[in-house]
Amino acid sequence: MGREMALRFARLGAKVVCVDINPQSNEETYNMITSELGYAFKYVCDVTDRAAVMALAEKVRKDVGDVDILVNNAGIMPCKPFLQQTEKEIRLMMDINVNANIWLIQAFLPAMVERNHGHIVAMSSMAGLMGLRNLVPYCGSKYAVRGIMESLAIELRSEPRDTSGIKFTTICPYIVNTGLCKKPRIRFQSLMKVIEAGDAADIIVDAVLRDLLEITIPTRLYYSNRFGYRLLPLTAAAIFLDFFDTGVEAHDD
Repeated sequence: MGREMALRFARLGAKVVCVDINPQSNEETYNMITSELGYAFKYVCDVTDRAAVMALAEKVRKDVGDVDILVNNAGIMPCKPFLQQTEKEIRLMMDINVNANIWLIQAFLPAMVERNHGHIVAMSSMAGLMGLRNLVPYCGSKYAVRGIMESLAIELRSEPRDTSGIKFTTICPYIVNTGLCKKPRIRFQSLMKVIEAGDAADIIVDAVLRDLLEITIPTRLYYSNRFGYRLLPLTAAAIFLDFFDTGVEAHDD
């Protein structure tokens, strides 16, 4: 999904900074952008390493200039029962899904505040809006992303300097065909189907251009969750989840 977003931003005329821990994948994305005559830069970085992220931010400033839109897209999703998830799996997932968001925001937000201009985009999930079996730590990480984004937007409102030009968008996708979810479970295919990465990227870029604060993919799930599922008593909510029977089956990576 990150690659699809990068291509779409490049087609809109953006200078795209591609960051990945995998050099080969990053090179492929870079080449796809430049083959369309887009403007791209590529950097290899472990975004769970705060020092490496700070060094990356400094290098990007020197090579490219100040970043206008930061898209925090890195994520992993172990799919297995809670008691079967190892400490190593959970710590790595929290580092990638949560801490990397914090380090990248700390690295790039100061320049945005200085200029009163910028946009931070973070990937949460429908698993950040409701609990799902086989995804307990993952749900925790995606709830955390939403909390970070919401509280940061609130905190900046009390900043002495004018920060009205800094925008936030949190994305909560349903199951997207990115390879993370190998065994989706969907009872009603006509209502809830796996979303292709390109289609999700179209919706995300549109949300960023419109300065939307939070969206789900598909967008109708935002309202069904906010004004339906969340208003139900817990016992009724459990029946709701059982009826739709949507989620992921346990599997090894």
